[in-house]
Amino acid sequence: MKIAIGNDHAGPEYKFKIIDLLKKEGHEVINYGTNTEDSVDYPDFANPVAKAVNEGNVDIGVLICGSANGVAMTANKYSNVRAGLCWTKEIVSLIRQHNDANILCIPARFTSIPQAVAMVETFLKTPFEGGRHQNRIDKISC
Repeated sequence: MKIAIGNDHAGPEYKFKIIDLLKKEGHEVINYGTNTEDSVDYPDFANPVAKAVNEGNVDIGVLICGSANGVAMTANKYSNVRAGLCWTKEIVSLIRQHNDANILCIPARFTSIPQAVAMVETFLKTPFEGGRHQNRIDKISC
């Protein structure tokens, strides 16, 4: 699977651990995030990830910032993106099963690195249920 990842200054350490996991599992990773904790603007990293997902250049995306709200808001401006903000594996399961989310948004200031890695694992392994949920997905884009 081809995966885009992006982060602001709140998430470099998270990103590196997630990239390690993804590469270990054989995924191709495109890193759009910053590698330092120097202050940056989250849209500069969320937009390339969302654009890659929106245009089908990658299969899924992962975005990390302090609260994950900013990256989720930015990513969800794209018509083919369904970005979900999650802080537990249970929420991750639901955004995949019910919303067919294609970008996982992780709040670095409200999760630990092990939690974030576990959420990415859940995101990768949880399928979309389809059925009644597809009708709702079809109504999301404006």
